[in-house]
Amino acid sequence: MKLTPEIATPLFAAVATDTGWFRFSSASAVTYRTAAKLIDAGAGPAAIYRDLYEQDTLGRVRLRGAILARVTTELEGRLAHTHVLKEDFERTGSLPSDTEDVINMALAIKGTEVAVILVEQNGGTFKISFRSRSAVDCSRLAEQFGGGGHKAAAGASVKGMLAEVQPLVLDAVRTAMG
Repeated sequence: MKLTPEIATPLFAAVATDTGWFRFSSASAVTYRTAAKLIDAGAGPAAIYRDLYEQDTLGRVRLRGAILARVTTELEGRLAHTHVLKEDFERTGSLPSDTEDVINMALAIKGTEVAVILVEQNGGTFKISFRSRSAVDCSRLAEQFGGGGHKAAAGASVKGMLAEVQPLVLDAVRTAMG
């Protein structure tokens, strides 16, 4: 079977997103050679990036502003955390899916080693996302709350109110960070 642009485009998108657009240490020489073959077959990285990441709605931008305004750092800036409440979606005209990837903005703060976001869900639970660029293993953190993932990124769901869930989760993170 010939590698066509219609096949190469979603494959390139999968490789690029899985490697954080080739930022993560998981991107090896084989990854780059594979990406080059997909480009040669007709995948257009600039168009793929634009289609995936440059299609924000006004609601999504407003929600990100609210989330980023709540970012708190501690442990001398090594830990950054924030949260989203259900009413934030209505107030900003956004959707729950608009929280995707915003945790990486908290992780991008200089000196931050671990980032955490708590997103209130229907049914009295919070979706917790963990990100790490340190020795802290996010999958182990998430496992404590019945979740999973891998070392650099993981998630879980915790039932309860923000005032209960946030300290519980952050205490586990602080302990993991030493």
